[in-house]
Amino acid sequence: MFKEANLLSKIDSPADLRKLQPEQLVQVSSELRQFIIDVVCNNPGHFGASLGVVELTVALHYVFNTPYDKLIWDVGHQAYGHKILTGRRDLFSTNRRYKGISGFPKMAESEYDAFGTGHSSTSISAALGMAIAAKSKGENRQVVAIIGDGAMTAGQAFEGLNNAGIGNSDLLVILNDNNIAIDANVGALKEYLIDITTSKTYNKFKDKIWNMLGIFGRHTPGARRLAAQLEAGFKSTILDKSNLFEGLNFRYFGPIDGHDVMHLAKVLEDLKRIPGPKLLHCITTKGKGFKQAEEDQTTFHAPGKFDKKTGEIFAIPNMDSILSFQEVFGRTMLELAEQNEKIRAITPAMPTGSSLNLLMSKMPERVYDVGIAEQHAVTFSAGLATQDLIPYCHIYSSFIQRAYDQIIHDVALQKLHVIFCVDRGGLVGADGATHHGFFDMAYMRSVPNMVVSAPMDEKELRNLLYTAQLNKNKGPFSIRYPRARGLYKDWYQPFSEIEIGKSRLIKDGNDIAILSIGYPGSAVASVLKKLEGEKISIAHYDMRFVAPLDTSALDEIFKKFRYIITVEDGILKGGFGSAITEFMADNCYSAEIRRLGIPDYFVEHGTQDELYRECGYDAEGIELAIREMMVRHEA
Repeated sequence: MFKEANLLSKIDSPADLRKLQPEQLVQVSSELRQFIIDVVCNNPGHFGASLGVVELTVALHYVFNTPYDKLIWDVGHQAYGHKILTGRRDLFSTNRRYKGISGFPKMAESEYDAFGTGHSSTSISAALGMAIAAKSKGENRQVVAIIGDGAMTAGQAFEGLNNAGIGNSDLLVILNDNNIAIDANVGALKEYLIDITTSKTYNKFKDKIWNMLGIFGRHTPGARRLAAQLEAGFKSTILDKSNLFEGLNFRYFGPIDGHDVMHLAKVLEDLKRIPGPKLLHCITTKGKGFKQAEEDQTTFHAPGKFDKKTGEIFAIPNMDSILSFQEVFGRTMLELAEQNEKIRAITPAMPTGSSLNLLMSKMPERVYDVGIAEQHAVTFSAGLATQDLIPYCHIYSSFIQRAYDQIIHDVALQKLHVIFCVDRGGLVGADGATHHGFFDMAYMRSVPNMVVSAPMDEKELRNLLYTAQLNKNKGPFSIRYPRARGLYKDWYQPFSEIEIGKSRLIKDGNDIAILSIGYPGSAVASVLKKLEGEKISIAHYDMRFVAPLDTSALDEIFKKFRYIITVEDGILKGGFGSAITEFMADNCYSAEIRRLGIPDYFVEHGTQDELYRECGYDAEGIELAIREMMVRHEA
């Protein structure tokens, strides 16, 4: 058969895709996969997940009448192919770049993005809401949730399944089963899905059922009913366990090959005609079609720039000898665990991203990967703490906010000694609004019994991690640190205990005081070094703690300084700067305070430097604030 050149270039919307013949979908899938490879190798982003759903993406847009029919991608980093097929092909080179398109589905960006899904496991709940709304309005609308990349392990996914199973909404859940999130999936659900996918007897019987549908007429109600009854009767007897999804009143179909685009299209066409909640189990390979991504799925989840021919990942220049905060954290945790047998580490599906894989490889019995389940991670840590163990609960800042109730109710209220390692605090860059971690200092400081700290550099990170295990109150302790390279080659120093609630004076001065918390203190230090020759005397305090505040130091600062600047990489509303102004008001001091930090809006994506500049607390913004204060001081 003649192969028409470059079909993808002619697809400006799914309507164009639906004009093609079914056999042409194979070529479209091949071109779409290559297009993703060609762009992402130079413009880094999430890679393996989107390669793994190419055929599924093509089949879904071919069969369903999008955007009237709704597709919800979960986790949203699977949606690159979806974006390319829905009018953003020519914009895809701006993916995750400043002012470019988002790396996740975004309702404000396209009518085809039915729901924003930067965090995992929300699709079934959202899809159920849409399906019920469609039914109540008398709309013949199909709603599909595509959940994968570990997202089915989270509690909200089960809550959605449980609720959907009691109604009769026309909801289709597609389980994209690739057996991995960023790291390999863990838990009983993983083993259950393996049982289904590896049952030769069941799969052989399932194929016969599908063949029967073909022989008797796929759309004949009697044939469908007979086949369904036969399949349901055998599922519970052939498999070791009765089908979990059938037990929740979902019609279960599969498992099927998620890379056979023509078969996928046929199956999806059949499922459109079956009423009620349904689940289609698709087996896919993360990184499909790119050899290195298939072989090293964790690294190629989001590999950075790479050679599309060899798969070689390009190193970040001039950074070979400087470790990231995450690497320093991982090495320090291993060192602390070797010294203290009570230490345990907990992470929700992020052992590699957190660098806890270092401890996991040496002491696997001391690290618990609980899957994508932040609420469970926190309460599980609380349980460990009740038994005199010392849990270090590591969660990214943007994800730990999902467990706020557990932080308050299960940990702080009971004054349990859980150490929260809040990774990627502040603006994280290209992942954008769904992944920035700028709320944690504001909400953590509002919780009674909670120590809230932020190291300025990796040496301080080590010492705070060391200090936290010695917490004299034995209460909760939060340590937040950025997604960033460190500042020192000689970061490895003997541990030193930090007095809780004690700041440090980095540079003395007489005219203006700058109070910083965490990583932005390094930018403050660089600006003050630049201004050394100018006739202005500036003091710099690294406050270290948002709660408890160093009230002794603040008493001295407000008695000495009329002009104060606060700097933080957190939300200004209710954050560190707010804590300083509250102290001033509560203690009847008076000063002119300029707060630098993240304004009251959702910051979008870009490089960290671009976003720091936008928010006004990069080096240039700090210098500008100082010069404006100097003018007022000299007036």
